Amino acid sequence: MMYRHTPQGLVCITQPAHAWVSGQLARSWGNDRFGTFAPWEAVCLGAEQHDIGWLQWEAMPTFNPETGHPHSFIEMETESHIALWSSASRLAMPYGRYVSLLVSLHGTSLYEHHTRWQQSPKLRPIVQRFLQQERDFQTELIATLQKDTYYQNYANPETIALNQKLVAIWDSFSLLLCMGLNQPKTIEQVPTFTSETDLTLTPIHTDIHTGATQITVDPWCFQTEQVQLAIEGRLLQEMAKDEQSMRHQLKTAPWTTISIKLEPKPSR
Repeated sequence: MMYRHTPQGLVCITQPAHAWVSGQLARSWGNDRFGTFAPWEAVCLGAEQHDIGWLQWEAMPTFNPETGHPHSFIEMETESHIALWSSASRLAMPYGRYVSLLVSLHGTSLYEHHTRWQQSPKLRPIVQRFLQQERDFQTELIATLQKDTYYQNYANPETIALNQKLVAIWDSFSLLLCMGLNQPKTIEQVPTFTSETDLTLTPIHTDIHTGATQITVDPWCFQTEQVQLAIEGRLLQEMAKDEQSMRHQLKTAPWTTISIKLEPKPSR
């Protein structure tokens, strides 16, 4: 769960809905400068399903008494977060091995890059067990993919690393769009056809009534001249007193769809 603050209230966007936006970005991605990726369908689906481990939690979100709202993903305790990610790659397996591999790699990368858990004697063994479990799983998957005549060209370390990084880029991109931009933001070290570059996202206009937002992206990294995205969420207009009332409010809250239009930065 993540929040988008609007004049009408708090828009609650689920992790799978945010991941769907990642998938929308993936399916529009690539041009002469940024190249493409493969296997295209599997990587797009991996981006779209990278938060599949949150499905059950999102159906029964936990209550944050300090805010009166569901816990956001940044408010989750590490033990709960690990429990979600420990099942994510297995939940993705019915979609296929490559999708499951990308989900697993995304989960381990979160704890490889955010390492505050290493300072906690309580959390350190929990996270280490999770990382070892997932790394063993990844090794098994890669071994089977390398023997598969269809996937073997996409199961080498360089291609897997590129696809993992792209999923992380689309994840960061989607988070910025879902949570709302009120000033320029930069996504660093984005892979291009020959090297890497930084992307700058600049909000140009936001409709205060609908939330529809126009954003420029520089340099332009998509196939078409503009990209139209849709983000769905529930609009909460008051705080809850307890978990039961919060879940009821969330279940009955009106739906809202936020339209995002991405465009290249105008040339001068």
